Amino acid sequence: MLEIDFKEIVTVGMVLFAVIDIVGSIPIIVNLRSKVGHIESEKASIVAGLIMIVFLFVGEGFLSLIGIDVHSFAVAGSFVLFFLALEMILGIRIYRDEEPGSASIVPLAFPLIAGAGTMTTLLSLRSQFHTINIIIAILLNIILVYIVLKSSKKIENLLGENGLGVVRKTFGVILLAIAVKLFAANVKGLFV
Repeated sequence: MLEIDFKEIVTVGMVLFAVIDIVGSIPIIVNLRSKVGHIESEKASIVAGLIMIVFLFVGEGFLSLIGIDVHSFAVAGSFVLFFLALEMILGIRIYRDEEPGSASIVPLAFPLIAGAGTMTTLLSLRSQFHTINIIIAILLNIILVYIVLKSSKKIENLLGENGLGVVRKTFGVILLAIAVKLFAANVKGLFV
């Protein structure tokens, strides 16, 4: 039986939106567009969505294969979310990636949209929410990612640098609260 829950979809959707941070990535997208010309928004969105959905299903099996339980992964994920939130709030870069040569699949689909933070978040969310709600939230986020990729220049002009900063910091605070909640919910499972 499908356990579709609108509240869960909204919660998971907001978490993924904050982690993917597609609006905060607009300066990166604009920079990539100027370097490589045309970005294939459809291709990047579809590949990122597929990566996330596949990892949602095989990620847990992969973890059990190497002997890691979901609670341990969720606690580790809460640390990743915590540091991502600090990056967003404080405007610092803890994780640095090499400069890309092409843009549609690498680095847009992976690791910008479906990166390590997103993967960790998906498995962490799976320990608390129904899979169908996570898939719906992924699809909604991918649609949003596609829209943002298609209209990144317009959004950049509309929000301006200060507007992008406010959006990024707001979602950073939300993400920080989610990281704390995720840690608290799963840390008990480590000692049972």
